[in-house]
Amino acid sequence: MSASPPSASGPPPLSYKDAGVDIAAGDVLVERIKPLAKKTLRDGVLAGIGGFGALFELPKRYREPVLVSGTDGVGTKLRLAFEWAMHDTVGIDLVAMSVNDVLVQGAEPLFFLDYFACGQLDVDTAAAVVGGIARGCELAGCALIGGETAEMPGMYPPGEYDLAGFAVGAVEKSRILDGRAVQAGDRVLGLGSSGVHSNGYSLVRRCIERAGSGGLPATLDGRPFREAVMAPTRIYVKNVLAALARHPIRALAHITGGGLLENIPRVLPHGAAAHLVRSRWPRSELFDWLQRTAGIDDVEMNRTFNNGIGMAVVVDAAAAQATADMLRGLGEQVYDIGVIAPRGTGPAVVVA
Repeated sequence: MSASPPSASGPPPLSYKDAGVDIAAGDVLVERIKPLAKKTLRDGVLAGIGGFGALFELPKRYREPVLVSGTDGVGTKLRLAFEWAMHDTVGIDLVAMSVNDVLVQGAEPLFFLDYFACGQLDVDTAAAVVGGIARGCELAGCALIGGETAEMPGMYPPGEYDLAGFAVGAVEKSRILDGRAVQAGDRVLGLGSSGVHSNGYSLVRRCIERAGSGGLPATLDGRPFREAVMAPTRIYVKNVLAALARHPIRALAHITGGGLLENIPRVLPHGAAAHLVRSRWPRSELFDWLQRTAGIDDVEMNRTFNNGIGMAVVVDAAAAQATADMLRGLGEQVYDIGVIAPRGTGPAVVVA
């Protein structure tokens, strides 16, 4: 038996849109996303955006493929994206944080999925964010194969959203990088960062508050202040994979939360330490401003920020120069920042 229609004297009917979820807006966003995702297609994609699940076939060139996965977000950098209406690059950050992590194991990122959650869907804002995600996937050489847009009324304040990303890559079992091959005497190459990347923004925001609008510099490192602060995380994938194919790289460390002091030890074997020389890579105006404004010492800087080095590359000393030359030729800023030594009773990373 069918339900009775509401009485004329009763409350008016409620639709999903009345409850705060606009299905039509979601459909419009999907149609805007499809051409962005199409630009990221690569070999292996069997079915992507629009289905219940995305299909990907492992490239046949792998003999013993091992899947490597990573997930991350953008953190409180999003607060500045909201306040400054700068939504077009945080998607690059989202991709970078996962694919750079996958790369550390020597893996090639194959595909990426995103999760975008908001209280009320603004199609233009969401499309700008996803445009950045697609751009990040292009830079990493992986496919934007699927994702989820969740409109949840009451969960987020107007104009705000959250992001999460998920990357899956593959590496030959025999070529997994796990740090066990690292030896005393290996050189540590540092690949320059594009800025703060996506870690430490709780402190960045406090520095901005402390300086006040009248105390903020107009420019940093030749860029307007806001552009310098919001510069997207550099994606190292293509260049480092090319170097891995030709040179005896023994370990990689993505310099994220915890900075140089906490991330490099994650790829060192027991009893090894990295001795870094701070004068071997340049100091940027951005990090100088942050340190001066926060009033913190060098140890806290190296534990909080990447401090100008976004990826550490541990390589056989005999191949260090050739590796550095190749990476520079591919467009990376490369600095010979230190050496691996026996640890003894000291810390795992020494910056002098």
